[in-house]
Amino acid sequence: MKTSYHPLSKALHWLMAVALFGLLALGFVMSDMPLSPEKLQYFSWHKWAGVSVFFLVWFRLLWRVLTPPPAYPASMSIHLQRLAHGGHFLLYALMMVIPLSGWLMSSAKGVQTVWFGVLPLPDLLNRDKELGQLLELIHGSLNWVLMALIVGHVGAALKHHFFDRDDILTRMLPHKHSQGNDHA
Repeated sequence: MKTSYHPLSKALHWLMAVALFGLLALGFVMSDMPLSPEKLQYFSWHKWAGVSVFFLVWFRLLWRVLTPPPAYPASMSIHLQRLAHGGHFLLYALMMVIPLSGWLMSSAKGVQTVWFGVLPLPDLLNRDKELGQLLELIHGSLNWVLMALIVGHVGAALKHHFFDRDDILTRMLPHKHSQGNDHA
């Protein structure tokens, strides 16, 4: 029986964690800066990373379908399993919706997204100042929801490790080796 995630699943998990932490931190820094060339550069980096997360999460979902996660520990109640599934569903949904809301916001504000500074992405909406402001509010609000879910996700992993003493946390750590078939 598979007891650990596939190494690529682990790599994608931790890559997304680092990317999300960086995007959230940069978003907070940018929002408090006065308009300047530096702020515009930060916005570009934020958008590049956000679009990258948007595309990466689709790959991650495909990989998850092809390489299902290990089963939950037998000691985990069905209620907690459903809660975990719901939390993961919301995390994946937000990792898709938040970058999309940012892209829509940029389009509505008339600021084209140029991926890595070389690939102009199509505007998804016509320029509309009021819609741009609404999308900015939505984008920011969804990020607060994401941060709450991340805190819950980390808290649940730590609870499993320190209180339940099961392998929920360790099976996602990079050094944990599976005792089963990781390619199932």
